[in-house]
Amino acid sequence: MTRQLRLLSTLVLTAIFVVGFAAAARMQTAQSRVANAVGGTATYTPAKTPWGDPDLQGTYTNKDENGIPMERPSQFEGKKLEDVDDSSEFADIVKERNERALASAAGIGGRDTGAGPVHWYEHYNAKNSRAWLITDPPDGKIPALTPAAQKAAAARQAAVAARRASGHGDADSWEDRSLYDRCITRGIPGSMMPAIYGNAYDITQGPGIVAIRYEMVHEARVIPLDGSARPGKAIESYMGNARGRWEGNTLVVETKNFSDRGAYRNANPDSFMLVERFTPVAPNKIQWSVTINDPSTWTRPWTYTMQLTKDSSQPLFEYGCHEGNYGLRNILSAARAEEAAAKKSK
Repeated sequence: MTRQLRLLSTLVLTAIFVVGFAAAARMQTAQSRVANAVGGTATYTPAKTPWGDPDLQGTYTNKDENGIPMERPSQFEGKKLEDVDDSSEFADIVKERNERALASAAGIGGRDTGAGPVHWYEHYNAKNSRAWLITDPPDGKIPALTPAAQKAAAARQAAVAARRASGHGDADSWEDRSLYDRCITRGIPGSMMPAIYGNAYDITQGPGIVAIRYEMVHEARVIPLDGSARPGKAIESYMGNARGRWEGNTLVVETKNFSDRGAYRNANPDSFMLVERFTPVAPNKIQWSVTINDPSTWTRPWTYTMQLTKDSSQPLFEYGCHEGNYGLRNILSAARAEEAAAKKSK
């Protein structure tokens, strides 16, 4: 072999090695980004329960996810979530969110409203894990509504407009208020979303079962893992009916059979299903994601993701809220007072 051929052969082999190394590095970086978004590693192996399931038990909080928008903000048009999360500007983004939250403090706490001092609330100084929540579709946007869902939405808006035009308000009856106002439920996945307080979650496991308790609105879900049949549509609830299974170290929970008012974002309860995934990525972190699947409401399924952090200092406190409490009574009585004042002024 001539010197030139040996040199050419060396260059070709070097190029192949470099390209292969770069591809492997890109793959590893992509995997790391997914894991680092929740502060853990994709290869983390959790401890096992005495009966052999991955052990997720403990008290968790998602207070540090406060302030993360559901959809990709317009300022990041054309950018990928992992690129923004890995950018040098991400810390500035989180800082700006916290400054906005603090600037609005007078609206919920402090002397101006009598709702208590700022330190009563949990949504300040949040250490966000990501720039936005939606991970699929890749554009970070909620998919378009189907034609049938658009028609139903227009009908709801027309009904509200007609009601208001006839002199009816949003607090004529307790039934006009949301289930959250009435201290009944935040629903699913609403109960998993961060709020200004009450962000603690307790996961307890037993052979063939997982229970999740939520501090906000004192809710609880009992999720069978035994493969038992799901009740028929005759049995519906605001929280739906859940069945779980293990896929490796990930707890997968599929929930159906929602009541009309329990279906997320006005989804069709007859075709609506949620698929949650609880994946431990570190000793103190779980990556939680939910896929919203309703082909009669959205043109495609969509998924969003957030982080749960184990924190034993966040025990669940009693959420002393019920439908007959003074909050709902005052909402209704205030509406009656406004109506009386309006009549008197005429």
